[in-house]
Amino acid sequence: MTPKNVVYKKICKDNSVGVYMGRRDFVDRVDSVDPVDGVIIIDPEALQRRKVFVTLSCTFRYGRDDMDVMGIAFRRELYLATRQVYPPLQDLEKGVHTRMQAKLLHKLGNNAYPFFFEFPDNLPCSVALQPGPNDVGKQCAVEFEIKAFSAESQDAKVRKRSTVKLLLRKVQYAPDSEGVQPSVDTPKDFVMSDKQLHLKASLDKEIYYHGEVIKVNVSVTNNSSKNIKNIIVSVDQIANVVLYSNDSYVKSVAIEETGDSVSPGATLQKVYKLLPLLANNTERKGIALDGKLKHEDTNLASSSIIKEGVLKEVMGIMVSYRVMVKLIVGGIMGSSEVGLEVPFKLMHPKPDAVKENEEEDELEFQEFKRSYLKGMVDDEDEDGNVSGGDDMEPKEK
Repeated sequence: MTPKNVVYKKICKDNSVGVYMGRRDFVDRVDSVDPVDGVIIIDPEALQRRKVFVTLSCTFRYGRDDMDVMGIAFRRELYLATRQVYPPLQDLEKGVHTRMQAKLLHKLGNNAYPFFFEFPDNLPCSVALQPGPNDVGKQCAVEFEIKAFSAESQDAKVRKRSTVKLLLRKVQYAPDSEGVQPSVDTPKDFVMSDKQLHLKASLDKEIYYHGEVIKVNVSVTNNSSKNIKNIIVSVDQIANVVLYSNDSYVKSVAIEETGDSVSPGATLQKVYKLLPLLANNTERKGIALDGKLKHEDTNLASSSIIKEGVLKEVMGIMVSYRVMVKLIVGGIMGSSEVGLEVPFKLMHPKPDAVKENEEEDELEFQEFKRSYLKGMVDDEDEDGNVSGGDDMEPKEK
């Protein structure tokens, strides 16, 4: 059976412009990011002498587009780059950067033109904050988008029916090398007790994959005169939302509270197992999620890994995780807490490397239409654009 390369396509409503892309996930490897490449196909008659442009944008949305309070918009463009595709400003050969572009140009004919963008270092990955059950409108999110449109000039008013948009994702996968095994220990002195309470917690590795059980090794040596009434172990997600100021949101996404106690002079050695899953947090507002494309399923947001030296420039939503261990200590004046935190990373494993298929391998064109998604009715999306079907796809040569 001949292997197939899936190609995503979408045509604007007036058929003047169409976008073809071989992928919609672009990997951030910290020291480099996959470039965004694709092909624009035009209909010269539908263009009516208009030019064609394509933009790559990164937008931080923190409210609905129709909300405007005191002149403050609830969205901010973190990055915007624009290319003129037609009439072309350079030779066709100079615009072709990837084998997929070359295959698409061969398939689509003389009215197809390549485009190519490179991400700057300081952009976050695709992340969204989960809305509450009663929230309406678009969620707070970092979104990437390719937009192609026809207009008299780059700054002219653009008609929706002459515009086509595709959401992209900028994603990160777990690095190949493991870091140091996380381990934290803390001694605690108490008034009226001449000996210490000693708490230690460790994980068996630094990086865990989504859906993997996290084993927390907890050791308590209670040489104090205090009674430990309970031990609480949790996985916390920390979402740093960076825009005009830095807001930090901490949410427990898995928790284990067994009522374990440690009397004075006793010790405890135990492994606690926690499983942080979105399925157990679907109703909780503000949980950070990996960005998604339309109605696809997603998961808890992956840990953010930022290139050294650009952290201060990054805006958007950055995510980290920690295991929290808390001891509830009894006393005459009431209970107190002794705790520590162990940082770790929660990510997806790197997919198996896929070798580029040979030139003769077949291209499978997949329309970006909601009717292709389970249970959805084919209608216009929120931007008024629909896929134009096969109207602009030339016949096989």
